[in-house]
Amino acid sequence: MAVPILDDYNFRNKRVLVRVDFNVPLDEDGDITNDKRLRAAIPTVRFLLDNGAQQVILMSHLGRPNGEVVEKLRVNKVAERFSELIGQDVAKTDDCVDIDMPYGKIVLLENLRFHKEEKSKDDWERQEFAKTLADYADYYVNDAFGTCHRRHASVYDITKYLPSCAGRLVEKELKIIGNALAAPQRPFIAIMGGAKVSEKLGAIKHLLDKVDKLLLGGAMVFTFFKAMGKETGKSIVEDDMLNLAKELIDTSGGKIILPVDIVAAEKADAESNSDVFSIDKMPEDWTGFDIGPETINTFKNILKDAKTIVWNGPMGMFEIERFAVGTNEIANAMAECSGITIIGGGDSAAAVEKLGIEDRITHISTGGAAALELFEGNKLIAVQALQKNYLKFNQPV
Repeated sequence: MAVPILDDYNFRNKRVLVRVDFNVPLDEDGDITNDKRLRAAIPTVRFLLDNGAQQVILMSHLGRPNGEVVEKLRVNKVAERFSELIGQDVAKTDDCVDIDMPYGKIVLLENLRFHKEEKSKDDWERQEFAKTLADYADYYVNDAFGTCHRRHASVYDITKYLPSCAGRLVEKELKIIGNALAAPQRPFIAIMGGAKVSEKLGAIKHLLDKVDKLLLGGAMVFTFFKAMGKETGKSIVEDDMLNLAKELIDTSGGKIILPVDIVAAEKADAESNSDVFSIDKMPEDWTGFDIGPETINTFKNILKDAKTIVWNGPMGMFEIERFAVGTNEIANAMAECSGITIIGGGDSAAAVEKLGIEDRITHISTGGAAALELFEGNKLIAVQALQKNYLKFNQPV
C-alpha cells in the first residue's frame, strides 16, 4: 500500500508530534555549520500550522551521546536557529520525558538520545519510551528520512500508539528515489564509490539488474582489481570479497565499468609523492587514492547522455584536496546532465555541497544510509511501520 501522508489526516486543533532530523553538523564550539536539515523540515511544520494544528512538537537526536546527557549536544542552538528560519518562536524543553509541555505553537524536545531507551535493543524499553513520547500528542508525523532504516523508539515503536503518517520530506525522498528506481528514464547510470565492496554489495547487485551502466570508484575498486589478478599495492582490499568481485565482473554483461587509471601516492597526505598510473602498472609499495584523468573522461562521456543517474559514495579520498579531483569531476558532470540526477546522501552529498552546485542536482537525499537501503531494494522499517499504522487507525479526512 502507499505510505500515508499529511493530506490523509485532519490536524485542526490537534497536537502533532513530529520526528525531524535535526542532527546538524557542529563545530568545536557547538555552533551549527550547516542548517540544511533544519530547512528541510520547514514544509512539514508550515503545513501543520497552516492547517490548524494546536501545537507542533518536534523531536530529534543530535550527535552520539550514547544515552547520557552531553552538554555540547543539547539542542538549544538548534531551537534558536530553527526559530530564525521559520520566523516563529520555538520553545525548547530541558528533557524529552517527564516535562511540563510549554504552551508555544512550536516546541522542540531535548535530544532524544540522551536516553538509552531511544536506541535500545530491548523491545519493551523502546516501547515504554515511545509511549511516554506519544502521550504528548494526538498524531505522529515521521519527517526524519535519515533514520527511517532504524528500529528506534521515535520512528518505529511510536507508530503503535498514535495515528501516523510521513511528513513532506519523507514523502519526497520515497517518491523521487522510488520512481527513479522503478521506472527510470534511459540510459540509466549508477555510480558507486566508497571504501569497501561489502558495504555496497547489496546496492551493486540490485542496481545491476536495472541500470545500463554501473561506474565504480573509490577504494573498493582495488578488491575488483586484485580479483582480476592486478597489482594493488598497499590499497584497501577485502580478500574475502575476491571471488564475489570476480563473479560480479564476469556476470555483469559488461555493465560494470572500472577505472583504467588511478592516482596513487606513498602516503595519505597532502605532501607525499603521487602520480597517475595505469591499473596495470600500480607500484607495489604505493596506495591508490583517486580515479585518474582517463577514467574521469570515460565516466563523463557516459554520464553526459544519461537520462537518470544515481550516485552513492566518493571516487577517492576526497577529504584531501589532491585526491578529490575524481569526486569533484563526477559531481560537476552530474550537474551538467539534463536528466534526472539523484545523490544518495553521505559523502557524495557533502562533495556537491562543498562545490556549491546543489541547485543543479535533481535531488540530494538527506539520509545516506536510508537511501542506500532503497538502492539495495530494501524496504525501510519505519516506513513499513507507517503503513501498518494506517491500516490500524485508518482515520483519513
